[in-house]
Amino acid sequence: MLGNIASSPIKNFTRIGFGGGCHWCTEAVFSVLQGVHQVQQGFIGSHAPNESYSEAVLVDFDEQQIQLKTLIEIHLRTHASSSAHSMRSKYRSAVYVNDDKLARRCNSLVEELQDKFDNPLITQVLVLVDFRLSPARYRKYYLSNPDKLFCTTYIEPKLAMLKRDFSTAIKATP
Repeated sequence: MLGNIASSPIKNFTRIGFGGGCHWCTEAVFSVLQGVHQVQQGFIGSHAPNESYSEAVLVDFDEQQIQLKTLIEIHLRTHASSSAHSMRSKYRSAVYVNDDKLARRCNSLVEELQDKFDNPLITQVLVLVDFRLSPARYRKYYLSNPDKLFCTTYIEPKLAMLKRDFSTAIKATP
């Protein structure tokens, strides 16, 4: 059974969820990508045994501007996607979808991208059942606090990797 989260309200956009690390980091990463219209930071729940809420983002994107494969590869490379560490209930490594066809595509892409990683990926494709938005004070954390130690320690290296390895996927800055 699919989740109750609607598809993107924007015509021709796709909605997908990504979870794996701190949602401050995940939000900052996906916010700089071209073709990404909106990133909502919060907590996602799926079906049992993954019904507990885990930090994640909802992303509305235009597949004419950025490929799903690129988004998934960026997701896999910007969190510990092959580590079954002790904080996985809070930071579940997942791609969340609300459409069977999209789930099959995402599973195929995760399998295809496995070749780029030394260790087995633990990232799951899960049904997007529910999403709870973070409190306003935590949203767009990086944009509001770029000089804070957390941002310089954890977010900046991820953004630097994007600039290095995915420069054509980054939005032009004014």
